[in-house]
Amino acid sequence: MNEAAQSYLDQFWQSRNKPKPDKVSAWQFGADPDHLAQLVMDGIKTATCSGLIFYELENEPLPSVDDYSIILSSKDEPLAIIRTSDVKIMPMNEVPEEFAIAEGEGDRTYQYWKDVHVEFFTEELGKLGLEFAEDMKLVCERFELVDIKE
Repeated sequence: MNEAAQSYLDQFWQSRNKPKPDKVSAWQFGADPDHLAQLVMDGIKTATCSGLIFYELENEPLPSVDDYSIILSSKDEPLAIIRTSDVKIMPMNEVPEEFAIAEGEGDRTYQYWKDVHVEFFTEELGKLGLEFAEDMKLVCERFELVDIKE
């Protein structure tokens, strides 16, 4: 977590009951961080997903309910705080339409979600010498917006 994110977090939690440090992280969304963060701040995007393989390869802990995340811009500036409300691991080809729509991207259809995610995961896995498969496991996370940095 960078200094700006830590400062924002400290200011936000000043008069509240702070979560444990291991329940807070700072990160930016993958393909288009600024646009996706704006969708969160506009209340359109309430879900996100990532390949389970990326957590495993980077030895990163999986998100869990009541985790807090500081959403960063493409320039690593803190923009907002979200709280994880649900996490499920499932094959990509079993992600329900409602979840895909909750990701809030593009024309908000399942087909758009699928096309964009197939392209993204194919590219990212290819960089690691791995191949995309329709049944790759995804970490599907739902969240709620807690605060927008002013």
